Amino acid sequence: MKNTWKSGIITLFPGMFPGPLQHSLAGKALDKQIWSLDTFNIRDFSNDKHLKVDDTSYGGGEGLVIRPDVVHDALLCAEENIGSSEQIQFIYTSPRGKPFNQDMAKEWASNKSGIVILCGRYEGIDQRVIDYWSENKNLMEVSIGDFVLSGGETAALTILDACIRLLPGVLKNEKTASIESFELDLLEFSQYTKPCVWQNRVVPEVLRSGDHQKIAAWQKNSAETITKNRRPDLWSKYLIRTNNKNC
Repeated sequence: MKNTWKSGIITLFPGMFPGPLQHSLAGKALDKQIWSLDTFNIRDFSNDKHLKVDDTSYGGGEGLVIRPDVVHDALLCAEENIGSSEQIQFIYTSPRGKPFNQDMAKEWASNKSGIVILCGRYEGIDQRVIDYWSENKNLMEVSIGDFVLSGGETAALTILDACIRLLPGVLKNEKTASIESFELDLLEFSQYTKPCVWQNRVVPEVLRSGDHQKIAAWQKNSAETITKNRRPDLWSKYLIRTNNKNC
């Protein structure tokens, strides 16, 4: 029996999935059943004859809030269809959440029970259902950055993409994932290809030397320089990790 990594999306717009994930590496992996995707339309769990899922906010406010009972039933359905609730990672995409990073992607990609992502809309979701699932079902609020989106679907696609490419059999060269940005707390080194000379700019000589030891040293220095100049936060983290390793 094929060991397929499962994912579920709870959304008001199921038509947005798989979206870009049906193309390139993720799309090929989907066809090969390396991963699977189930979408759950929040409106399907509405008891309202007009399929209304939101209401006005207590305390006032311009926007509408998605009801807790509707979201709870959607989460229960996803839980039942995806697998064991004790092992599934439930995620709520939220600007208040913990910043998403590569370590999370690796952890969730290795979770054989998969993930379920809840996508918010409007002014958000009633806090009570978030609290209940956080306390009882290991729901984690996750943010992909300090900016505002129209809904959680775009964030969910980003999270899925980061996880899927780490699944066994997705990348042709599994070693590729280990040298990319963030894997070693460093940004990736500069890359070059043919032609050797373009717009009077020449590929660094060391990369054309064939000396693998010198090339590796150049790549390491390139990654360190780029990280130090562009992401001082990552650079500090890298220095701490390096110093601890040398102790």
